Amino acid sequence: MTARQSSGPRTVTLPEAITVKGLSDRLGISPIEAIKRLMTHGVMAAMNDTIDYETAAIVSSELGIAPSPEAAAAAVATAVREDEEGEEGDEAGAPRPPVVTILGHVDHGKTSLLDAIRETNVVAGEAGGITQHIGAYQIERGGNPITFIDTPGHAAFTAMRARGAQITDVAVVVVAADDGVMPQTIEAIDHVRAADVPMIIAINKTDLPAANADRVKQQLTEQSVVVEDYGGDVLAVPVSATTGAGLGDLLESIDLVSEIQELKANPDRLATGTVIEAELDSRRGPLATILVRNGTLRQGDALVSGLISGKVKAMFDERGERLKEAGPARPVRIMGLEDVPAAGDVIEVVENERAARRIVEQTRREAEGASGVRSGHVTLDTLFHEVSAGNVKELLLILKTDVRGSAEAIRSSLQVLGTGEVKVKVIHTSTGPVSESDVMLAGASGAIILAFNVRTEPSAASQAEINGVEIRSYEVIYQLLESVEQALEGLYEPVYERVVDGTAEVRQLFRSSRVGQIAGSYVTDGTLLRGDRVRVLRNGEEVADTSCGGLRRFQDDVREVQQGFECGIVLERFDAFEEGDVLEFYHQQRVN
Repeated sequence: MTARQSSGPRTVTLPEAITVKGLSDRLGISPIEAIKRLMTHGVMAAMNDTIDYETAAIVSSELGIAPSPEAAAAAVATAVREDEEGEEGDEAGAPRPPVVTILGHVDHGKTSLLDAIRETNVVAGEAGGITQHIGAYQIERGGNPITFIDTPGHAAFTAMRARGAQITDVAVVVVAADDGVMPQTIEAIDHVRAADVPMIIAINKTDLPAANADRVKQQLTEQSVVVEDYGGDVLAVPVSATTGAGLGDLLESIDLVSEIQELKANPDRLATGTVIEAELDSRRGPLATILVRNGTLRQGDALVSGLISGKVKAMFDERGERLKEAGPARPVRIMGLEDVPAAGDVIEVVENERAARRIVEQTRREAEGASGVRSGHVTLDTLFHEVSAGNVKELLLILKTDVRGSAEAIRSSLQVLGTGEVKVKVIHTSTGPVSESDVMLAGASGAIILAFNVRTEPSAASQAEINGVEIRSYEVIYQLLESVEQALEGLYEPVYERVVDGTAEVRQLFRSSRVGQIAGSYVTDGTLLRGDRVRVLRNGEEVADTSCGGLRRFQDDVREVQQGFECGIVLERFDAFEEGDVLEFYHQQRVN
């Protein structure tokens, strides 16, 4: 019999992947009951099938048992949570420098602009004057540091740009005044929106004869980016990387937007950070450029990054000078990891190297156990299941069409499908075949790609398969809209009805030092199931609604008791029974 916990709600630790049988054992219910509950959420799984943590947690929560992740996952979750708390400005936090990302179309002057700000020649070190890797640099303005991330602008490096937008506080989108808004400009804007960070427009090359800042502002309005001059809330600053004009105004705008956010972090905690880029150096081994997000990173710290552990043997700034420590929002290059991490990975400092290896080993075991678990990326078929445990209901879409007219018509129709409960957001629209760039954006934002009368490039198709991104192709508009509408039906809050499995009458009370009061009961109707919810009715009034903690026949724990038999009943968090109480055993069944 499951012991009643008088100190609070019962809890259970769950791994990242677990079999249905393993879950039922941990929750103290029959495998059949676990399978039934999974079916109500659209998950068809047999007893020996593997499900992921989120799915198992839903079943656990339904039974009134609070789920929590096991060791390795808990360590990661704690670090991420503390990181977020520090960024939001908890009481222990101190002001930290802003992280600014430079985005835009190729050859619109992003790196030249940053070069002018830093008063160093970054461009000269790049092949052909085009940025080949993400670079992270820190400058000082009036004694206050600002961290800049310079990202490549051409379509082949969309994935890098996505990572930049996701780790930034302020995004500066550079648009050449003589060239105007271009395809990668639009993609950069969509990345910023997907990352939900403030945007500043830097209208560059204003010193050229063909420069037309007003035309740029008008083109931006067509992309729903309304600058302040046109009555909007997006700052637009004319600049020239060549002459230096407007650079002070741009930095002042960055200061203003950053100040509004009140950026804070706690420098006194163990550090967490994000990998900006990484490589294997033939002499120095794995090297990783890290942006410290919270805490202070020190030489000698033990690190964990996914399935990689290590120790900070040496640390350098962007000029190659050695550092002993690096605080929040500081970009550094570190040596000492056992392998090369992936760009975008989280890096965490842990207590010591032994703890690092233990966490990595636990994570590896969980990853191996989860090898057969479904991908975490959303599809139209699995949409409801993906969001059923969350409070935010949002469907992100990328729309590719043959002609612009079709794009506008479909986009308008899709957005009408949204309601107060469900948001439909088309984060990017363009004409032409589905490209790797589209797949990268979908992977970064968790979006689904809808392709109307266009093909998918082979490289994009293989990339989508690797990353678990769904591409849906259509030739008829109403079929496209119908598919999305059907997926949205699963996004609404489901309606459940209570299905009574059995009722019992309390006829005698027993006291147990281990579990508290036991209700000696007679089953008057149906079948009592140990995994059910139970309503306690007294004189027709409900006095409690909780979970069944155990059923007992004579000296045996049982999973069910049928009509006409007597049994002992223990409930979770309730033992104030009275003779004559009616116990109604039930489960919830979805009706829409």
